Amino acid sequence: MAIWAIVPAAGVGKRMGTEIPKQYLSICGKTVLQHTLERLGRVGALSGVVLVLHPDDETPVPAGILQSLPVRIARGGHERCHSVLNALKILEPELAPDDWVLVHDAARPCLRPSEVDRLIEAVGKHDVGGVLAAPVADTLKRANNEGEVAGTVDRTALYRALTPQLFRFHILSRALQLAADQNRIVTDDSAAIECLGLSPLIVPGSTDNIKITQESDLLLAEVIMQQQNSQGVEIP
Repeated sequence: MAIWAIVPAAGVGKRMGTEIPKQYLSICGKTVLQHTLERLGRVGALSGVVLVLHPDDETPVPAGILQSLPVRIARGGHERCHSVLNALKILEPELAPDDWVLVHDAARPCLRPSEVDRLIEAVGKHDVGGVLAAPVADTLKRANNEGEVAGTVDRTALYRALTPQLFRFHILSRALQLAADQNRIVTDDSAAIECLGLSPLIVPGSTDNIKITQESDLLLAEVIMQQQNSQGVEIP
């Protein structure tokens, strides 16, 4: 059964506040996107990768960065769901309804390839799919309109959703198309799946699988990569 990865990388860096989109900022001599793609390239179960770029982005994909995996290029849409939908349309001729699609944020360069292997194994027989997620460790507070503490949220059974997230092709396509048709903003693919009344599997993920959202995260990612290397994590 085929497993294709989709990597949305069409952002322009508004939240980051930098002139260069965050996926092209540098960590340890390589761009964030290069690190992300190299790590996906170490996942043996993948059939190929669709890289979603901004319509004006003509940056070439470095040769060999994904080992021998085939690479397709899709163009980003207005929202994240539109970008992933554009990638799914490219894959439609190649995938059967029950084949798998693995969606991973371009801005998560510290992904451990072994975690992707574990996700694939865990959801292999699941009807819907699953997400990597980390249990919430901090105490959560709910605020009122005045910015005061209105209560403490029970964190039992609460998780931070990570990527990659792995879903059946036909289910993800239907969920994202519905979100787009209803102008619903979904912040991850699982949220769209949940709107169909379906329940993806939660697969525990590592807290070092951080998302680059501000400049200080670049330094944190560098520290994480150095630590992973010292631990013998199999990364490029």
